[in-house]
Amino acid sequence: MILGGFQKLTLIDYPEKLASTVFTVGCNFRCPFCHNPELVNLRLAHNEESEKVFFEFLKKRKDKLEGVCITGGEPLIQPDIIDFIKKIKKLGFLVKLDSNGTRPDVLKKIIDAKMVDFIAMDIKNQPKNYLKTASVETQFIASKLSASILDRIKLSVNLIMNSKTPYEFRTTVVPGIHTEKDFDEIAKWLKGARSYYLQEYREGKILDEKLKKKTKGKKINLEKIKSKIEKNFGKMGIRR
Repeated sequence: MILGGFQKLTLIDYPEKLASTVFTVGCNFRCPFCHNPELVNLRLAHNEESEKVFFEFLKKRKDKLEGVCITGGEPLIQPDIIDFIKKIKKLGFLVKLDSNGTRPDVLKKIIDAKMVDFIAMDIKNQPKNYLKTASVETQFIASKLSASILDRIKLSVNLIMNSKTPYEFRTTVVPGIHTEKDFDEIAKWLKGARSYYLQEYREGKILDEKLKKKTKGKKINLEKIKSKIEKNFGKMGIRR
């Protein structure tokens, strides 16, 4: 697998664990607010590193790190992602998987085999506005998968919520894209989820620089959203 690089130590990517974060290359979404554009648009420069380098690093940190966070890009579009996870687990590390939920077929295999120890799924928006927010067509990825992207995302949500694997859902809240009403609908959709987080959007390096004109001068009250919908979740928080 070609990796986009790895962060040797993170204290925030894997909840309550000392971990390393590894970035896969490529994504099937084109969210304009993505803060890893070099991992999405392969025409941009990205730091390619081999598995060999990454696993050599992990072997040296077996007694110091607890886990590995696999993120992207979108890890589940990688053809060898399952083998990659198995190699990490074989070294004795916990694994946290970040995903956009578009590959429930792969996700189900991973959940059924109890291959990961934590799953974080990004919720881009309420269902009605989901595909527009992610900047994708309704039919995408592999032709053999006849269901729409939205159907696949809903299936992934159900798989995660009905699994025994610890998990969280999270939404990057972007003024100019999201409204407070969107989160009323998200709360209805994810009602009963163990944990849900709002992530504050920060301008900086993003996939679509034109978005900055749309967000300029706009604000959305995260505390107000949280207080209104937190009753629907076991745990809810705000990340800044």
